[in-house]
Amino acid sequence: MTTFRLEAFSDAVIAIIITIMVLEFKIPEGTSLEDLKPIIPIFISYLISFIYLGIYWNNHHHMFHITDTVNGGILWANLHLLFWLSLVPFTTGWMGEHHFEGSTLFIYGFNLLMAALAYFILQLTILKKMGKDSLLERALGSDIKGKMSPVLYILGMISSFYSPMLSGGFYILVALIWIIPDTRIERTLKEDQRLANESRGKHNL
Repeated sequence: MTTFRLEAFSDAVIAIIITIMVLEFKIPEGTSLEDLKPIIPIFISYLISFIYLGIYWNNHHHMFHITDTVNGGILWANLHLLFWLSLVPFTTGWMGEHHFEGSTLFIYGFNLLMAALAYFILQLTILKKMGKDSLLERALGSDIKGKMSPVLYILGMISSFYSPMLSGGFYILVALIWIIPDTRIERTLKEDQRLANESRGKHNL
């Protein structure tokens, strides 16, 4: 099976998730800037989650750009990822409505952690299908950022009960680590194309 339907479905789900988060905003009754103050925590939580969803969409797109076909295992692994991402509007809204209370930060961090693990499982499932020395395996390399993220999420969950600010700092740190576009796959594709061109040039000679 080609990746077209999987990518189209995933794009649609992520778009719906973002739309649901926007609907959490309640229009103030007044018209002054003071009336916007109660919405600030909700907006901050929305902004953080929007960035996270953008990161997942970006990386998901790049990963499937070098995945030619999918099987049943990849389809289910992708649905597993979408399940945890679909809970982001709930955990985001709860956290924003209760002004980043410790328990809400813990559940939000757990949601992020499970989404990260689901993405890792999807990645492993694709690598298993593509085999050793695949473009994806070469592009990922040691995957330092991928290994750091779960650790930072766990630290954020632990610290949520005694320092909500520190907890939020860990979650923001992960977003900042990933917000810079990941060019590993692009670099690997360019290198693979360069080697292919060199090989064709030598063959023509």
